Amino acid sequence: MRENLSRFRGFSEANNDEKRINVIISAVSDPSNPGSSIYLYENANLTDAQFEPVSKPSPPIVKNVLDQTVSLKLQKSPSGVTVHTLFLYTTGKVTLLISGVTLWDKKSLSEDLDSHPQLLTDLKFSSSDSLSSKSSLLDVSASLKASFLGGLVEVGGSAKYLCDTKSSNQQSRVTMYYSETSRFDQLTMTQLGKITYPQVFDQKTATHAFMVFDQMSSKDEKKQEIEGKLHVMVRKLPGFSIEGEGSVNMTEDEKKIAENITCIFHGDFHLEQNPTTYTEALNLYKRLPTVLKENPQNAVPLKVWLYPLHLLDIKAAKLEREISTNLVSNTEDIMEELGEVQRTCNDLSRITMVNAFSDLEDRLHSFQDSFSIYKTVLQKALARVLPAIRGGGEEQQSLEDILKIHYSSPFNADKLNQWLHDAKSELHLLNSQTKTLEQIRIEDSDGLNTILLDPDIDAVVCLTFTSLKYEDPYLSTLKEFLTCDMFKELDGNKMLFVASGRKWFNTPDVIKKMRENLSRFRGFSEANNDEKRINVIISAVSDPSNPGSSIYLIVGKVGVSEASDTVSTIPSSGKCHLHIFM
Repeated sequence: MRENLSRFRGFSEANNDEKRINVIISAVSDPSNPGSSIYLYENANLTDAQFEPVSKPSPPIVKNVLDQTVSLKLQKSPSGVTVHTLFLYTTGKVTLLISGVTLWDKKSLSEDLDSHPQLLTDLKFSSSDSLSSKSSLLDVSASLKASFLGGLVEVGGSAKYLCDTKSSNQQSRVTMYYSETSRFDQLTMTQLGKITYPQVFDQKTATHAFMVFDQMSSKDEKKQEIEGKLHVMVRKLPGFSIEGEGSVNMTEDEKKIAENITCIFHGDFHLEQNPTTYTEALNLYKRLPTVLKENPQNAVPLKVWLYPLHLLDIKAAKLEREISTNLVSNTEDIMEELGEVQRTCNDLSRITMVNAFSDLEDRLHSFQDSFSIYKTVLQKALARVLPAIRGGGEEQQSLEDILKIHYSSPFNADKLNQWLHDAKSELHLLNSQTKTLEQIRIEDSDGLNTILLDPDIDAVVCLTFTSLKYEDPYLSTLKEFLTCDMFKELDGNKMLFVASGRKWFNTPDVIKKMRENLSRFRGFSEANNDEKRINVIISAVSDPSNPGSSIYLIVGKVGVSEASDTVSTIPSSGKCHLHIFM
């Protein structure tokens, strides 16, 4: 490996200025060459698996990134708010809004409420956007996490931070968590046996409740290096001072970074204006203690400990069974994987190439539609079994069955990611074909027809992608899977088979031909750049007889022909018949 590294580094340095040589680092399973090897690819084909260059490919290429955001998450405190202790919560859909059903009258609650100061401020930072990390900040139990994953918990105020996830894999995020506690309220034990409204127990509307209140987050777009700088900036936030007229004491470099940082606020009290920039977030952070002291009526309880109702009266509904931590963890992993798929879909949909070719766009929309439906159905299945398991109506096996069906379905992470990987490969190939033709328009069929009707155009030469339209068996399988009641009827013997085969964009011969066509097309375009009556465009037409791409010539608005050889000039007169370049 050291010898390969030495050769590789030398070759990279010696060929640093060679634009047509790409030097990269990757990983490929190759038992015949243990450790490492230097691969040589030429014209999309592996020509040497033990290449020994005189001098040697480069460190990983840093991907282009978008702009950045800071995730400012503020958790708010109970500055002067009376906690209406021991209100009731329904067993099925737990809501973080306190119900009006109570076991004691208001006078009893007021007279027997013990309150004492408990001043505490907490400040934490997190670079993770996972539900596990967010749950840790909020001190969410595994059972409450399961309820959230199943859509059984409606979050509001600062707790909306749980729902605020990154929308792109190119997005970096740092969250600042701020918590301030002012006081602790509790109902004295003398009231626990004196129930004013015993009939409440007969309503069967109370059981175990999970409550976490405050939070805040924001978004940001960039990777690795940017994320490191972002994390440093957020950690510096408490240390920055605000000078006269609200100016912030920052260096010029820090100000430059801060300009590209945006902020989203999640909190439980009303602000005249939510912060949207780093500077506004800094100003709010400095004012928070004052805001909470000046407006205690706007704060809410940070955490509430609930007393089990069945300990007060045996008629009260109670939690019969908890969900195992292992099952909750597996469920969380599945939802995190689906979130990753969603972000990748979002990234693909933003690529210009997708919108330029309707066949690509249609396939991506089909994938997104099926994926969205499946995710909703999965959450409904979880919402159905979780309360039933806790109430004793079903065993944990019901949840295990749902997870097993997911793992064996066409919607499991491996299959979803494989399709997305193929979609990216197809887009990368098309991008490699068009990136050197930036001055040439990409036209859909309508745009092509408009050009053909232009009386000032005698001829159209078109680099045509011929293999973009095809039936995708995987997308058909997804749709078929959604037509059945998958979480009730399917078992291991009924799983749908997903056909597989080599894609056109992974075929070396096709790629080689496309490169040859690109070279011819580019040469013709440059040679005829000043010809006003010749229109040179890029388009897509399905043509199975010419897989990959072909150069089409349209003359006299009559038809289309393949240009078979290198083209340098074109006749200026537009005759009403087909011309083929030979």
